[in-house]
Amino acid sequence: MVVFKDAALILFGYFAGGIPTGYIVVKRLKGYDIRTKGSGNPGTANVYRNAGAVAGAITLAVDALKGYAPVYLSLALDPRRPELAIAVGAFAVIGHNWTPLLGFKGGKGVATSAGVFAALLPLPMAVTAAVFVLAVKLSGHISVGSMTAAVALPVAAVAFGSKEAYCIAAACSAALIIYKHVPNLKRLRQNKELGIHGPSA
Repeated sequence: MVVFKDAALILFGYFAGGIPTGYIVVKRLKGYDIRTKGSGNPGTANVYRNAGAVAGAITLAVDALKGYAPVYLSLALDPRRPELAIAVGAFAVIGHNWTPLLGFKGGKGVATSAGVFAALLPLPMAVTAAVFVLAVKLSGHISVGSMTAAVALPVAAVAFGSKEAYCIAAACSAALIIYKHVPNLKRLRQNKELGIHGPSA
């Protein structure tokens, strides 16, 4: 019974994460495939730039919820097993980044990871969100905010004395987000990275 429950939660995390929010939102609101616009990524940043603030806000909220809801449910059902909640969150991010509904291609996991850690580490995640906003404001790039926040999360987790397992999970999440942003890093070095609203100022 325990194995079945664990498997069900992990699968729920994966399939919730695998919902291609940006693709669905833009298709419904604008009638086109977001993967044909801008960077081709179905995540919040590309949706915001090409389909507007409303579509971007919906994508952000739902993508975060895809991470938060499965982890919150796992913690509610089995609060003494943080490793299960971490596994559920990890599969939500995997589902988002490599969604089976879009040929195993998806976003970069920033919003979904934020949802996961909002459930696991609410205070460190609040600090991380503030770091994200500040970094975007100072740099003019969502990608810089995402990478800076990714690094800030494990630091904040340690600073708040979080469980070792959560700190390790935060560090792994940061590494994955940085890895997914390697193309952005290359564009930043070439001064070709898109700004918040489009081409860099």
